Amino acid sequence: MAAKCLLSVQLCYMSVMLVTLISAYSFRNCIRNYQDDTSFNCIQRFQRCVSDLVSDLPHNTRALNISHNLLTRLPQKAFHKFSQLISLHIDFNALETLEEYAFDGLYSLKMLNLSFNKIQHLKSKMLAGLSNLTDLFLNNNNLGAIEYDAFFFLGTLKLLNLRSNKLQNYSQIVKSVSTLTSLRMLDLCYNFLATLNHSCSLPKSLIILKLCNNSLVSLGNKQSPFSFVHILDLSNNTALNEQCFDNLDLGNVKYLQMKFNQISILRFLNTSNIKRGHVDYSGMGLNDNSRLQNLCEYLRHSEVRRLALQSNNISSLQTNTFDNCPEFKIIDFSRNVLKNSKCLNFLKSKSSVQSVTIEHNQLNRLYSCSKVKYHFPHLVNISYRYNRILSVADSAFSNAPNLLSLKLNINNIAFLNKGAFKNLTKLKLLRLDNNLITDLFSSSFGNLSNLQILNLRNNRISVIFDLTFQSLENLEILDLGGNKITHVTKKAFSGLLKLINLYLDRNNIKLLTNEMFHQIQNTLLTLDLQSNQIRYISKESSLSPFKNLTKLRDLKLSEQRPYGITIIPHSYFKGLRSLKSLFLSGNRIMKLPTDAFDDLVNLEFLSLDNSCDGISKIYDGIFRHLKKLRVLNMENMGIQSLTEEVFGNLTNLHSLLLSRNPLQIMNVTIIQNLTSLRYLDLRKCPISCTCDNTPFKNWSDNASEVQIVYFYDLMCSDQSNHFYKFDNSVCYLDIGKYLFLSISPLLILLMVSPIVYLKMYWKIKYTYYIFRSWFNDHWRRMEDKTPYKYDAFISYNSKDEDWVLQQLLPNLEMEGTSFFKLCLHHRDFELGRNIVDNIVDSIYNSRKTICVVSRQYLRSEWCSLEIQMASYRLFHEMKDVLILIFLEKIPNRELSTYHRIRRVMLKKTYIDWPETTEEQEFFWTKLKEALRISSLMGCDTSECEEKKCLISSQ
Repeated sequence: MAAKCLLSVQLCYMSVMLVTLISAYSFRNCIRNYQDDTSFNCIQRFQRCVSDLVSDLPHNTRALNISHNLLTRLPQKAFHKFSQLISLHIDFNALETLEEYAFDGLYSLKMLNLSFNKIQHLKSKMLAGLSNLTDLFLNNNNLGAIEYDAFFFLGTLKLLNLRSNKLQNYSQIVKSVSTLTSLRMLDLCYNFLATLNHSCSLPKSLIILKLCNNSLVSLGNKQSPFSFVHILDLSNNTALNEQCFDNLDLGNVKYLQMKFNQISILRFLNTSNIKRGHVDYSGMGLNDNSRLQNLCEYLRHSEVRRLALQSNNISSLQTNTFDNCPEFKIIDFSRNVLKNSKCLNFLKSKSSVQSVTIEHNQLNRLYSCSKVKYHFPHLVNISYRYNRILSVADSAFSNAPNLLSLKLNINNIAFLNKGAFKNLTKLKLLRLDNNLITDLFSSSFGNLSNLQILNLRNNRISVIFDLTFQSLENLEILDLGGNKITHVTKKAFSGLLKLINLYLDRNNIKLLTNEMFHQIQNTLLTLDLQSNQIRYISKESSLSPFKNLTKLRDLKLSEQRPYGITIIPHSYFKGLRSLKSLFLSGNRIMKLPTDAFDDLVNLEFLSLDNSCDGISKIYDGIFRHLKKLRVLNMENMGIQSLTEEVFGNLTNLHSLLLSRNPLQIMNVTIIQNLTSLRYLDLRKCPISCTCDNTPFKNWSDNASEVQIVYFYDLMCSDQSNHFYKFDNSVCYLDIGKYLFLSISPLLILLMVSPIVYLKMYWKIKYTYYIFRSWFNDHWRRMEDKTPYKYDAFISYNSKDEDWVLQQLLPNLEMEGTSFFKLCLHHRDFELGRNIVDNIVDSIYNSRKTICVVSRQYLRSEWCSLEIQMASYRLFHEMKDVLILIFLEKIPNRELSTYHRIRRVMLKKTYIDWPETTEEQEFFWTKLKEALRISSLMGCDTSECEEKKCLISSQ
């Protein structure tokens, strides 16, 4: 058990830590009342730990309801930060344990409700800290014991409800409450108390004590246990008898209820000092006239204002039954078996009676009283509710001409005689609801000129004819809801000059016309037309049925049957310039015209909820004139998207309800434009956890004024995670930009590569090999000081090979010791090696490159590569390495296409191969001279000495 508790505490702590990490203005398990910023409801959240419910609530909370959860224990100082809390509901949980000082710090708390839990033992210090508590509810627990100082800290307690527990020791209870000097009411009904023996005294402030439905057999050993009690309920203690009251002081009791006990009421009255007019005689077995007459004898000289005779099984009353009774003002016969009221002839001697109640009896008819000679001039209230009355005859109440309130509701009345209420000219309230009335006649209400409230709800009325209510000029409230009305004539409401509220809900009205309300257009404030059959098949209508209801404040058109108001005509609400609230929920509106609400400039509440198979889009500008709107309910409407223009002018909107809509993207600009918004409900909306909702996520994390209802329960559209856990940091990377920057070059490369391959293949390949050879040559020369391998590389075309072998080689390479060492393709290239690598290495391992130029040479790709590599050394490395020999005369026009040769010719002097022998000798001299200079400039010391010797010898 200890391990379980420790785990519970750890889980609670983790929950607290999780909450503190979230900065959005929302509460994990509570909803702030949008009408009261200090009131919170945390109902039915299935939480087991108090901290999970309240840890994120503000310190200034004044009203808190955490009922209907799974709490089993309250730890110390569970609510310590709520020093301003006034009301706390923890009912309907599973509380078994209250730790000491569980409520410490609640110095302002006035009301604490701990009912419907499983508390078994109320110990010392459990309620410590509640120094200003006035109302404590501990009813419907398992309380079996209360320690003497359990209420020690509750010095201001006025009401203590311990009803429906398992308490048995009354003395223990009295001792625990004896110090409560402000206690006024103590409810101990439905416990297991057997006796009222006690050692201490009840506080003198106690005036209401309820001990009903216990197992009392004795009222204690003290003479005055109820000395200060004014209201005492001892009902349903079946073992009590009149002896239990012997020597018991009831002198201060002003209302005593003892129904269903084994008490002889007459003997009790003989032996008790209670004032006889202060006893409730209900359930005392007074079931016949003789007993009632005996009771009246005992009461003759007493002052009795109210005579309660409920639940006595009285079946009939005689005309002289109450003749000997004192003049009472109120009499109650409820829950008996009376079958006939007989024009109240049993009260004819009591002309001062003011109220008669005969509810829950078996009356089946109200007869005419026109011929009776007795009257009740002071009778102002009659209630015949919950009987079986079928009809009301003419002049049924003519002997009570000053009646103000008549209740005939919840009967079986099918027929009202035209003169049923004749002469009731002062009547103000008439209730005929929940009967079987089918027809109404103007003569039925002909004399009720002062009637203010007429309730005809839940009958079977089908038509309201002209002038039905014409005489009810002072009627303010007319309730015709729950009938079968299909037609209301043009003059149905004529004569209702002061009608304020008209209820026509739950009828079968199909069509509304302007004439229908013409007679009441100047006074009507509330019109309820919910759940009728109003429907339109066209957007066009002749006139608005509400055009002249310029003072109407509340209009209800919700849940029209069977399909709802699928189409709202243009200017349907025209004229309702004073309207404050409009209910359109539960309809299947296909489309709201953009001018639907144009005239509703004073509207404050609009309900469009539960139209999920109707509206799927709210059009821009539809609310443009609703600048005073404070509450907008759009729950379950099938809305998939909203635009800024929809809510453009709702600057006073306080509460926006959007729950159960298929909204995936929430436009945060909409919310930011609603400058007065304080309450936003998005419950059960499939908000997507994508970058499109990044602005909304950022706003919700930092909102300071708008409450997002149960934000921490909001799931991602794929149900994979909670929205508040959505990591939107990746959204700050402009993925599109980076993808563009990375993919674009690749695409360009792929597009250009084929062109480059076709046009510049050799140049690229040449450049690559040039760079590689230069790099290798450069570092080799820098590190190893390696001498050149050849004096010259001979670049020639195979067609000119004969000249190279027969002329060039003999003159530059002599037999025996070579004067110049030349590099030739067929002789010096490394076998098995790539030809380009051989060319590059040969050029870079030679001091000079001799190009033997002919027309065939110029057309050769390999020769072109060789001269390009050699010219690179000439132009880029600034080395004099290139010698051109032209074997034939080639005109400039032919050379113009060979840019590389032309460029070299401009930079270097070239040599033509002469035709005469004398000129050929001079040619070889010039060529050798060029090679010698190069050899001396590029050789190291030992090599140079050798070459100088050879030159000198020649």
